[in-house]
Amino acid sequence: YELKADPCGFCLILNNVNFSRDSNLSTREGSDVDCRKLEKRFRALCFHLLTRRDLSAKEMVTELQKLARRDHSALDCCVVVILSHGCQTSHIQFPGGVYGTDGIPIPIEKIVSYFNGSSCPSLRGKPKLFFIQACGGDQRDRGFPVDCDSHEDEAPGGSLESDATPFQPSPGTVDEPDAVASLPTPSDILVSYSTFPGYVSWREVLSGSWYVETLDAVLEQCASSEDLLSMLLQVSHAVSAKGSYKQIPGCFNFLRKKFFFMCK
Repeated sequence: YELKADPCGFCLILNNVNFSRDSNLSTREGSDVDCRKLEKRFRALCFHLLTRRDLSAKEMVTELQKLARRDHSALDCCVVVILSHGCQTSHIQFPGGVYGTDGIPIPIEKIVSYFNGSSCPSLRGKPKLFFIQACGGDQRDRGFPVDCDSHEDEAPGGSLESDATPFQPSPGTVDEPDAVASLPTPSDILVSYSTFPGYVSWREVLSGSWYVETLDAVLEQCASSEDLLSMLLQVSHAVSAKGSYKQIPGCFNFLRKKFFFMCK
């Protein structure tokens, strides 16, 4: 893929932090940290930023459909980032969903379908990238013993939260799990998510989620020299080394060509 347009494309960030009390979903402390990092990173990569905060499920769908209906003919790429609580769904191929602030889930399969070749013709043959920071379920992978050579493999000392846990009156010390992505058609689509289906992923209150923090650092260091899939492997390795709970982010890769984020 050649990414030479300026701007390269649109980057829509949906950042859900505060949820209705009726939803039984906790406030996602630290998500604004993730949002600011990604805004800065994708702006530096010559994307036009569209950021929306605290949207209901219906409002999220509206924003996604508005983006899909835009004319992308003069652009080379499209990025969607979702920061929210997530859940496991029964979709066979690509389970997972993300919550609106009203507690209503949206299947990732549905989200991705708005941008496929038939729904969004101006993005045909162009990379469509989805980064999902949300729970894939409520299971916790306790990992297995490994030899630690440095303190980098130890769990951080900050407060962690989980995007799968219900609202609790008193704040806990656990981070939030992230959602899974799904695709209706495979052409030129990549979905990267912070955990396996069914499992939680971790977010620290002060420094944001492990996944976004690592993704931002890898893009900063390697975006101009390495292809995206190689960078995502680095993200997986780095996040899996954090803490005693090993949460390995993954991606469904349906991109048929390698491409680079070129800094201009």
